Amino acid sequence: MATNRSTTTRRTLHYYWQVTRKHFGLFAALMASTFLFVALLSYGNPCVMSLVVDRVSAGSVESDRVFAVYGPYIVALIAINVLGQAASKLQDYTMYKLEIAAAYDLATMSFDALCNQSMSFHSNRFGGTLVSQTSKFMSAYQLLLETITFPFLPVICSVIFTCAILAPRVPVYVAILMALLVAYACVSYYMYKRILSLNEKAASAQNQLSGELSDSVANILAVKTSGREDYERALFDQANRQVVERDSKRMWASLARGIITACITVVIMSVVAVFIAGGNAWYGISAGTLVMMFTYTYTVTNQFNFINNGLQRFNRAFGDASGMTQTLDEPRLVADLPGAPDMVVRDGAIDFEGIGFHYTDGNAKTTVFEDFNLHIPAGQRVGLVGLSGAGKTTLTKLLLRLSDIQDGRILIDGQNIAECTQQSLRRSIAYVPQEALLFHRSIAENIAYGRPDATMEQIREAAAQANALDFIENLPDGFDTITGERGVKLSGGQRQRVAIARALLADCPVLVLDEATSALDSESEALVQDALSKLMRGRTCIVVAHRLSTVASLDRIVVLDHGKITEDGPHADLVAANGEYANLWNRQTGAYLK
Repeated sequence: MATNRSTTTRRTLHYYWQVTRKHFGLFAALMASTFLFVALLSYGNPCVMSLVVDRVSAGSVESDRVFAVYGPYIVALIAINVLGQAASKLQDYTMYKLEIAAAYDLATMSFDALCNQSMSFHSNRFGGTLVSQTSKFMSAYQLLLETITFPFLPVICSVIFTCAILAPRVPVYVAILMALLVAYACVSYYMYKRILSLNEKAASAQNQLSGELSDSVANILAVKTSGREDYERALFDQANRQVVERDSKRMWASLARGIITACITVVIMSVVAVFIAGGNAWYGISAGTLVMMFTYTYTVTNQFNFINNGLQRFNRAFGDASGMTQTLDEPRLVADLPGAPDMVVRDGAIDFEGIGFHYTDGNAKTTVFEDFNLHIPAGQRVGLVGLSGAGKTTLTKLLLRLSDIQDGRILIDGQNIAECTQQSLRRSIAYVPQEALLFHRSIAENIAYGRPDATMEQIREAAAQANALDFIENLPDGFDTITGERGVKLSGGQRQRVAIARALLADCPVLVLDEATSALDSESEALVQDALSKLMRGRTCIVVAHRLSTVASLDRIVVLDHGKITEDGPHADLVAANGEYANLWNRQTGAYLK
């Protein structure tokens, strides 16, 4: 477990450094301005003041010679403060600029990783959890950068300047002070390692809580119509209590670390009190040097006190980032070959040659296809039927490369889909699923999604062909109507017709319909069926259906059973053959006659 945490932390730093390196000028300016800010304001001022104290100790100065004697010190103090404040403002500027630039890059990195992952990846994760991980990954970089800039870099600067200025004057004191500070740092780091795992567990609990909330809100209709509000609240409360429990463990561990390091701080200040009290008598240390000793020790001790808070913020940052780091490290189950060309589809002939495919759920391996072969000529309309689990939808997902086959190859117009880019493949295939996939955007934007350069006239024409124009124009805002999340403001039939309009406008040579009418009422189904018949003209079509009336008019019907083709031919021939298809057909038509 410790190795995994360490690896995740290193990988998080790897991704953050990738982003930081792109803006290294800003990062270097931020570090330099912080170093200069601490040097001038925290150490320059006390150094000059110690010289003033020594000069005052040397004897009084006549009133008319004050500026002559102390003028250089006054000028030095003014210059130090002007430059120090300038460095402070440069620090603020570079910090803001770097955070803004890095946030953009990290958001893009996360979005690309999530969009390019396989459907298997997304099927096994809460969408809300992935959103939460992305947000935390971006925030963790900002927290990490601010922690390095404010507690840790000033600590390093304080140690360097304290040693450089005081070691020549009071070497024994500096040696004792550094030994105590090393002990302080070692204790802090040891306890940091212990708390790191608690932070990761707390972050995991937070992600789970976000996932539960997202899942309940996304399915709120099912929750309410089933009267399961109490059940969902119990699940949420269980996740919420897990957050409280893990946050409490993290809190107590952090408090324990703070108490131990506070004791070391008291020891350090006790040592400086002894040295200041007897420094002049024992070692002949000047008054100005005593002032510097106290000021610098107080400064460095205060800076070390921030280590506790800084390490806690480090813990939180790495814990929050761990989820997305693991996601970024997740191998892409479906990836383009380096330098893969775009697919160019003109006719749409499809060949499944010797297909072998299995999926693994936990340790269980399920074989779906083994040496599967199917040829679909260009322009042919093919229906895929069979009982649930026969492999119908899986075959369409393999065609779209939402999953990759283990054996064989899939060709479109003689081009191996595994050797072409995924985007060009999918832009050649119009896909209409059972549940229309709509964005929380206007109807016009949803229709034009596959062809964003379409004119309004083209969008209207596609809507008309999809039998969607009438209901769209009757909406208060027409094509500007926002559909709601997943199209929730529209009925099932309306959503499906918008999806068909999108497919019509995209004008792809290959069409895949996956149970596109099974969830509709009779009136909606008639409108959608009419729209689909227009959509299928002149295209190679694969239609998945349980309702056989949907495929009866197609050129060809392929019956699947456990990943194998058991029957293949036109509707009339299959009914006449009195086989499995005929049994399914008689069962369905018989049901309608009762």
